Amino acid sequence: MNRNEDLYCAESEKSVAQFVADFAALVKKNDFVVNNSETMDMKSTFREHGGNVPDEFDLHMMQVCKPTKADGSLTNNPERAIFMPKFVMVFSKDGKTQIRYLSFQASDIAAFVLDDPKFAESVGQTFVKIRSMIDEAK
Repeated sequence: MNRNEDLYCAESEKSVAQFVADFAALVKKNDFVVNNSETMDMKSTFREHGGNVPDEFDLHMMQVCKPTKADGSLTNNPERAIFMPKFVMVFSKDGKTQIRYLSFQASDIAAFVLDDPKFAESVGQTFVKIRSMIDEAK
């Protein structure tokens, strides 16, 4: 794993709410879903469970999934599940919207899911697609 290659950092002039809405629309357009729409606003989620965060706390943890691809993949090999949750983190810092996304290279995936090179290539392509959707939304 390599921080410079695997941690994608982006910035947007849009508000967190606007980026989240625009990104969610792109996700849908590309046949993905935001799997946790109701719970991605961490301020609300933390408060619902007794957490204490300030009003200006605005972290959104967006879980991106492509159910029509993941269903067959995980049915075929549940070992793959460790690479399936893809979270895009969106928050504000210093007056700008920050986006963080942790992805992996195909070689990293192949090292963990042995004897399954097609999966490493396929999920690697998904990581690239999510990065491109982030770029388009910002």
